[in-house]
Amino acid sequence: MKSILIIGLGRFGAIMAKKLEEEGNNVLGVDIQEKRADDAVDFLTNIQIGDATDDRFIESLGVSNFDLCVVAVGGESFQTVLEITVLLKDNGAKFIMTRANRDVHEKLLLRNGADYVVCADREAAERLAVRFGKNNVFDYIELTDEYGLYEVPVPDAWVGKTISQVNVRSKYNVNIIGTKAGSNIRPTITPDYVFTPNENLMVMGTETVMRKFLK
Repeated sequence: MKSILIIGLGRFGAIMAKKLEEEGNNVLGVDIQEKRADDAVDFLTNIQIGDATDDRFIESLGVSNFDLCVVAVGGESFQTVLEITVLLKDNGAKFIMTRANRDVHEKLLLRNGADYVVCADREAAERLAVRFGKNNVFDYIELTDEYGLYEVPVPDAWVGKTISQVNVRSKYNVNIIGTKAGSNIRPTITPDYVFTPNENLMVMGTETVMRKFLK
């Protein structure tokens, strides 16, 4: 269980707060608007109303005691997001996650205290572009700038063969993380695993390698 502070209970912050609470974490939600705080009562136990750009209010939260601080404000100006991020850092926040709509904002946030910046629109667009722009890709998760996790069908030539027989890693330079059949996921497979036609593969690889693999 982690202790998490979420500042901003709009759509993004509320969804994250609800999910984190469901996962058993200790979440404190903060918003300057009383209505948003009231709306969050159904799924959050700990809520405070206050102005996160006020140094005294941030200090009163004891941000150094949280494992993660999330700046989830959305409709406010970038200046507001930046001010909150700086105040969190100045008050000893261990790890700060925030949001940005532009690349230049992402750079400024990283330089001024943020440890991780979410570019939600860009990340969603890139993921959808890979998923719907490539043949035989059912889902995609970016792991790093270079590597991604792809859900792809089992190649016809592999059906009935084992991983060792196909020589997957050496021949194709990809790693099979697991298999998926419907909603059932098998996260661990051995070299003697036999491929079947009624499953998808969870494959990790670089974009260059996967482009060749998916041809």
